[in-house]
Amino acid sequence: MFERMVLAVDRSEHSRRAIAVAAELARLSQGEVIVVHVVEHEAIKTREPVEPPQEAAELVRETLEALRSAGAKASGEVKLAEIGRTASVIVETATEEGAGLIVMGTRGLSDLASLVLGSVTHKVLHLATCPVLVVR
Repeated sequence: MFERMVLAVDRSEHSRRAIAVAAELARLSQGEVIVVHVVEHEAIKTREPVEPPQEAAELVRETLEALRSAGAKASGEVKLAEIGRTASVIVETATEEGAGLIVMGTRGLSDLASLVLGSVTHKVLHLATCPVLVVR
C-alpha cells in the first residue's frame, strides 16, 4: 500500500476521524505516518503564531500517542506557515518526506469553511502530486 503517508491534523472532528483511518492504513501496510500540524503566523506584523506553540505541540503529541497505541509507526512535527500557506506546507511536507499519500479531514476548524470541503483541503487537492484521502 503506502510506505509513508502524511497526516495533516487540527482539532476538528474530521481530523480525529482521519487519525483513525491513517492508523488503520499504516497498521495494515506496515507503513509510517508523518503527522504535521501547521500553525499560521502573521508574516508582516509580529511573526507570532496564531495558535500557542504549546497547544500545537500537545496536539501532535496526542496524535502520535493515538497512532502508536493503534499499532502504527509515527513521527510528527509542528510547522509554521504564513497565513494562507497551510495547504502548501502540507504538500511540501509530503514531497520532502517521500509520502505516497496525504490523509486529512474534509474540514478544519475555520468558520469560513465551505459546506463541502474546507479551503485548506480544497487547496491540498489541487496542489498535491500524490493521492489525497479526505475523511468525513
